Amino acid sequence: MIDADPEPSAAGATTGLRIDSDRLVSRLMALGEIGAIDGTTGCARLALTDEDRAGRDLVVTWMRDLGLEISIDGIGNVIATMPGFDGVAPVMTGSHIDTVGTGGRYDGNLGVLGGLEVIETVIAARERGELELTRPLAVGFFSDEEGARFPPDMLGSLVYVGGMAVEDALLIEDANGAVFGTELERIGYAGPAPLPGPAPHAFVELHIEQGPVLEDEDVTIGVVEGVQGISWTELTLNGESCHAGTTPMRLRHDPGYVAARISAQVRELTSEFGEPQVGTVGAITLVPNLVNVVPSIATLTVDLRNTDEDTLQRAETKFRGFVATTAEAEGVGVETRMLARFEPVEFDEQVIDIVERSAGALGMSSRRMPSGAGHDAQMFARVCPTAMIFTKSVNGISHNVTEYTEPEDLEAGTNVLLQTMLILAETEFG
Repeated sequence: MIDADPEPSAAGATTGLRIDSDRLVSRLMALGEIGAIDGTTGCARLALTDEDRAGRDLVVTWMRDLGLEISIDGIGNVIATMPGFDGVAPVMTGSHIDTVGTGGRYDGNLGVLGGLEVIETVIAARERGELELTRPLAVGFFSDEEGARFPPDMLGSLVYVGGMAVEDALLIEDANGAVFGTELERIGYAGPAPLPGPAPHAFVELHIEQGPVLEDEDVTIGVVEGVQGISWTELTLNGESCHAGTTPMRLRHDPGYVAARISAQVRELTSEFGEPQVGTVGAITLVPNLVNVVPSIATLTVDLRNTDEDTLQRAETKFRGFVATTAEAEGVGVETRMLARFEPVEFDEQVIDIVERSAGALGMSSRRMPSGAGHDAQMFARVCPTAMIFTKSVNGISHNVTEYTEPEDLEAGTNVLLQTMLILAETEFG
């Protein structure tokens, strides 16, 4: 941890600029009203729904109001760049505005609207003659980051950096058979900008922590060093439906039983490998899902994560072996589908240092930490120097209608983003 330093150091000197906290919070609340969940402060804007379109329209309106040059590409990513810097790669920030089905007002949205606030602050300072820039700043929001509707997560940024062909991404279907490309056309956000997109000079993403560490340790800023590797698997277990009262246990082929064993094993696996290994069975469905019928089909999802690729691979291998052995013993068939697989990502040490110095120069405490969740920044790390900034999440809650970050923490994180982007605009990378 780095303690607060009230005097800016030469290496991390900052301008006197600060963002307008009230304006930032006002925009967060306005965006949060789109897809608002009745009786809560949460919202639901699944990717490419009508609610997502309305959220996009609002943010694009704010971008246009600032006179930014707006680019929309073939996967629906929206990038807004300060004009007047022809051919100069920008320092980019951004995140996403889609949510999970029962999401909050800060996850992703802070990274987009915080970036917009930084650019508005810089534009005003330039108009007053207080600031000069040698390269532009840009802010973007990226399609289907959550992956809650169209797997995998971080889909828009993955396509932006060339990790998936846009032609393949447009054919992805949601659980109800809706096709990504068709839905993108329907909401009017299939743009002409080519993919992969141009690499920025550097990329830095502001995000709520979505965990309890900063609050627990009373630290203001998380300096994110990298992102855990992620392994998402969907298992379909095929057994035999029969009467729950008349079929002896020894004659059953029960996929529900196998699913329960797998769920318990995932938790035991995390204990065996220890921190930072985590594992989750997030969804289980049974067919026919009746109280007095042994199911014929069980479908479940397994989420395994680790900051170390070798350990994650060993966890995956042990998990697969357990599934095969348990299913065979019960006489149940197994179909496996990989929903997402991303290796751990290490961010750029120079950008990490700049974030750390910026926090200290602003008098804020900080600590280096990994991200347990996936973010668009991990995709941009493939093409340019990248890092992330975390702010506190009250009670560590996210992907929940009660998600909340205090206004002073929103302001703190966005001011660190401001100073970091200004320094990056003057930084040359080897």
